[in-house]
Amino acid sequence: MSTTELQASHAELMDGVYRWQRHIYDLTRKYYLLGRDRLIDELDVPQNGSVLELGCGTGRNIALAARRYRNARFFGLDISAEMLETANAAMAREGLAARVGLARGDATDFDAKALFGVERFDRVFVSYSLSMIPGWEKTVAAALAALAPGGSLHVVDFGQQEGLPRWFRALLRGWLRKFHVMPRDSLRDVLESESKRTGATFRFRTLYRGYAWLAVVGAPK
Repeated sequence: MSTTELQASHAELMDGVYRWQRHIYDLTRKYYLLGRDRLIDELDVPQNGSVLELGCGTGRNIALAARRYRNARFFGLDISAEMLETANAAMAREGLAARVGLARGDATDFDAKALFGVERFDRVFVSYSLSMIPGWEKTVAAALAALAPGGSLHVVDFGQQEGLPRWFRALLRGWLRKFHVMPRDSLRDVLESESKRTGATFRFRTLYRGYAWLAVVGAPK
């Protein structure tokens, strides 16, 4: 299967998963997508900075970040047209449409200049999306390539539940598979390797006994 065919297949899958689920997504996910608000709190966006979210979904994270960092510009990319419909409605409802640009695209291969008119961003973040993206390693590389000098990539996603009981891990994994979600056991290694390759700094933390992993990659100035 070609890259274009794979992208189209994944887009169709995500639209099918979220066609109806998007209406209750934020209500249900707040109980187990842990660490998202901490990531946003730690973005520390510079004055008049630019922020890109890869896999923006319903726009929940962008809306929260835009309210917190009122002098910044925000951009969101998602492969699902269904999710973007919800996100665009949310931006309009909350009066954020003028500060938030949304576009449909593949997080593993995107042209930010063509989509948003912006080539580099002060902050890029990915929240619980790498565990859903085929070829997610390419998303890490693309995110780092989209950073402005001195910018940073922020990632939060499912960890390996290393400090939790085995039965909990098995139960969680079974539940996540229903939504085509797979925690990435090599996430830390890939982020650290890409940091070294690009000369970036790397910070990594486990949250809630390994339930979630939170990482920050800082691009050189």
